[in-house]
Amino acid sequence: MIYLKTDEEIELMRVSNQIVAKTLGEIAKVIKPGVSTLELDKIAEAFIRDNGGTPAFLNYQGFPNTLCTSINEHVVHGIPNDKPLKEGDVVSVDCGVLKNGFFGDSAYTFMIGEVDPEVKKLLDATKDSLYKGIEQAVENNRLGDVGHAIQKHTEDLGYTVVREMVGHGIGKNLHESPEVPNYGKKGNGTKLKTGMVIAIEPMINLGKRQIVQENDGWTIRTADKKVSAHYEHTVAVRKGKADILSSFKFVEEVLHLQSEK
Repeated sequence: MIYLKTDEEIELMRVSNQIVAKTLGEIAKVIKPGVSTLELDKIAEAFIRDNGGTPAFLNYQGFPNTLCTSINEHVVHGIPNDKPLKEGDVVSVDCGVLKNGFFGDSAYTFMIGEVDPEVKKLLDATKDSLYKGIEQAVENNRLGDVGHAIQKHTEDLGYTVVREMVGHGIGKNLHESPEVPNYGKKGNGTKLKTGMVIAIEPMINLGKRQIVQENDGWTIRTADKKVSAHYEHTVAVRKGKADILSSFKFVEEVLHLQSEK
């Protein structure tokens, strides 16, 4: 069942998603070599609660933390730990918030210090592919149009698309129908209607597309242990142009200021 949201519900979702966006902005201020992902997790939980939200991932199906922090070859669902981040790492930070009965969900892949230029290109391509997918999230298009746009952009550059992990509908539940694959054929799949809200989240690999699950029962990594990148926005389907409810503005303001120092 796909639940269409009213304009009022979408505005409530925007509130939840803006807390997610600001939480990622707080992470951007402190993420650097020597900081652990567990430290980031504590900062995120405190910030979300201080802003009247509830961490959406904490205890979700038994997940132990507020953030998913996935480093280098880890694709998604990494569990924060006390190991310090190293120069050259990349970290997908995925965050969810529940407020006013509605969920927000967004992810950003951070570079820790100086990163290998090949890895930086992967990150740029993955983020670009997210926006190419979002451009297709308009009324009367189909989910295959979204997936195709992401797949074409990244595969044309020589990267591979994770198939087993996908985006999802979102609303009163963190994960709702429909599933939103990052690959597909134009004109195929569920028809998009105004009021659908979906989390689009390309997971793109530098090497092969195959993945495996680590022994912790959560962390997904690339089978060949090459780097993966992950970006996510929550998006409301509209006529003509999609409405992005989450934002990278707070992250990118911080990163821009830091790069000017």
